Amino acid sequence: MNKKFQEEVQQDALGRLISALKILPGIGPKSAQRMAYYLLQHDRAGAQVLGETLQFAVNHIGHCRMCNSFSEIDLCKTCSDDRRDSKILCIVETPSDQLMVEQTLSFKGLYYVLMGRLSPMEGQGPKELGFDVLMNRIFLTPTDGREAVSEVILATNFTSEGEATAHFLGEVLKSKGISISRIARGIPVGGELEYVDAGTLARAMMDRRPLGS
Repeated sequence: MNKKFQEEVQQDALGRLISALKILPGIGPKSAQRMAYYLLQHDRAGAQVLGETLQFAVNHIGHCRMCNSFSEIDLCKTCSDDRRDSKILCIVETPSDQLMVEQTLSFKGLYYVLMGRLSPMEGQGPKELGFDVLMNRIFLTPTDGREAVSEVILATNFTSEGEATAHFLGEVLKSKGISISRIARGIPVGGELEYVDAGTLARAMMDRRPLGS
């Protein structure tokens, strides 16, 4: 292998690394380039661990069959905890939102994670978000002795897409005999749960209101 060919292969590998790093949110070309150079120059062992850990995560992390959040096992720890109140189901957009609600220590029910929100511009409709699976989760009688869902808390973000998602789900569930509530607007308009402090989110959970009031 001649030197020129080796340099071309090396450049291709570096370019692929930089391009891969750019897929991370908030990382532009310059930031991706700095990260790539740092890993290669100062921490190749760390880069190796990072690569192996990412590969392991991609291969082993799936979705909980009940809440749809990330899980390495069929039923995540939250859903398998019989101390949780199975009558109350909190619907959130992302696992990050679920984590934020959980960190408030104010909610003891169960969750369902949509893994998105209604957004026609992004091709995200009810079918893409698996609303049929959500409805089965709400209305199927539990087979493990737990009580069925009697209240749904809509904890989607106060963005236009999050509000549209909450409105759509609320309209669908209104006629089904399920109590529906929306977290209170302690969350700022346009705010996303992932970036809200735990105290504000805890108050929003406690001050939730029936949808439509």
